[in-house]
Amino acid sequence: VQLQASGGGLVQAGGSLRLSCAASGRTFSSYVMGWFRQAPGKEREFVAAIRWSGGITYYADSVKGRFTISRDNVKNTVYLQMNSLKPEDTAVYYCAAKTDFYLYRRGVDDYDYWGQGTQVTVSS
Repeated sequence: VQLQASGGGLVQAGGSLRLSCAASGRTFSSYVMGWFRQAPGKEREFVAAIRWSGGITYYADSVKGRFTISRDNVKNTVYLQMNSLKPEDTAVYYCAAKTDFYLYRRGVDDYDYWGQGTQVTVSS
């Protein structure tokens, strides 16, 4: 399984970015895909997840109402649309995949595959 994240950048507070995670190497219909982030000096934290089959989503409270996770079955790509960005959203963002069906298990250790990170910087 290979995950390729992209779409990070520098944006002003209140702005938007869309991250993409292209997945390859397996059939992902039974997977859960997630986004995590890690700010300097902090632990990696859960942001959002989506069950590939059915599209059920789950968000961290800190991003609920501002971020939207979605997937494109044809392109095998998961997206994270980030609106109303805040300086505290600044972090390296990682996409991840896990082979079980448990959407609400959101620990780093619950995920099996990781992409490389993409930097998101929000200026005040």
